[in-house]
Amino acid sequence: MRRKFMRSLGLLLTCGIAIVGMAGCGKSTKTPTKEGYNILWADEFDGSSLNTKLWLREERPVGWTNNEAQEYVTDKKNGFVRDGKFVIKGMENPDGVGTYTSCKLRNTSKAAFMYGRIETRAKVPQGKGLWPAIWMMPEDESVYGQWPKCGEIDIMEVLGDQTETAFGTVHYGEPHAEKQGKVTLTGGETFATDFHEYAVEWEPGKLEWFIDGKSYLVVDNWFSAEKDEDDKPFPAPFNQKFCIQMNLAIGGDWPGYPDFGADYMKNAEFEIDYVRVYQKPEYDTNVTKPEVVYRNPDETGNYISDTNFEHEILTKDTAMGVGWVFHLEKDANATYTQLDGGGIKIDITKSGTKDYSVQLYHAECPFINGKTYKVSFDYWGDQESFRIREVCIDAPNAGWQRYWTDRVDVTTTKQTYETTFTYTMKKNDAGARFEFNIGNSSEGTIYLSNVRLEEVTTD
Repeated sequence: MRRKFMRSLGLLLTCGIAIVGMAGCGKSTKTPTKEGYNILWADEFDGSSLNTKLWLREERPVGWTNNEAQEYVTDKKNGFVRDGKFVIKGMENPDGVGTYTSCKLRNTSKAAFMYGRIETRAKVPQGKGLWPAIWMMPEDESVYGQWPKCGEIDIMEVLGDQTETAFGTVHYGEPHAEKQGKVTLTGGETFATDFHEYAVEWEPGKLEWFIDGKSYLVVDNWFSAEKDEDDKPFPAPFNQKFCIQMNLAIGGDWPGYPDFGADYMKNAEFEIDYVRVYQKPEYDTNVTKPEVVYRNPDETGNYISDTNFEHEILTKDTAMGVGWVFHLEKDANATYTQLDGGGIKIDITKSGTKDYSVQLYHAECPFINGKTYKVSFDYWGDQESFRIREVCIDAPNAGWQRYWTDRVDVTTTKQTYETTFTYTMKKNDAGARFEFNIGNSSEGTIYLSNVRLEEVTTD
């Protein structure tokens, strides 16, 4: 039997939620309709105060998650309606110990929903350590287990020192896995200089992200499981009610920390123009998990599609599918040259502070539980002290686990590296990465060629 999920506007209205969320007096913005959808609820922030039928102010201590430096408080100085927008303001604590206050909103249970199109328009603050986000978590995180098993949908995140880039991400697992997309603006435009619209279309078995109406990420394959147990039936965990959350984090593992006393903290405001939730009259929930396709090796058994760097080298912003990608963090500077006759020369003038500050990787390498693989490559450099900080098999879709890793000292004489390892993870991975992480080391020149990743038979 085909199962349907249905929700009507009438049902929502009986719960006492206004279609356009507003409180107090002021102008009234009419939420625009959308073809094929009903308006489930919306907040245009037209009133003089926060609509408490839709939103709760949450309290959380410093360090509650991600080693963040802010305390989420209910003080209206940190979160208020102004000129048709909700403003989340980060502020330094006067104690001078490097902590901050901020605001975090979460939907009330009456506004929780399952499936729909979520649209929001926002302008982010700029400054190191600022981390504005609009995201979604389950109404009841115990249905499939605590994070990440419960699932998380990040509608938008921007790092305050990289405001030209916005991210959309989905988290799930156990083990933790994620899939992420991003949009990078050019020509000097940033997500801090103007408002932009962020949207997610959430349907049974599919999530799609948009910025300013343009799709940039589609995800239709995920899982939820307890450790060492079988997966829950797909599309778990994204088949339960979720709530929208909005906050301005300050500091933490990902964005780093502000300079206490910095001028930009005086105007650290995250402005949200509206939040709109649309829903189709019905959704077909009879969905199945897509079959995973594992890429085949070439005729020599090599899963590295460009063993001698003879094809175009991409960047993270242009990478699509299989091939080599060259990436630099902002704290590093390096260039590469593809050599006549095969191979690549990488000149590092600033190595950065992270192993992956200078990085060369090959995407979509498949690994099957119990199989043994051989890694080999040729390498040499212009000085004896150079080191490949990490050559590894990484898992971007499984919490960035390292399936295998090693460090390699480089000599001025051409050498061949070769080793084997057995993949023993319970879950197979069709999208792992072969990485050379050569940041956080000596400046200099390294040469790489004849890179191979192949499955081998063992006795």
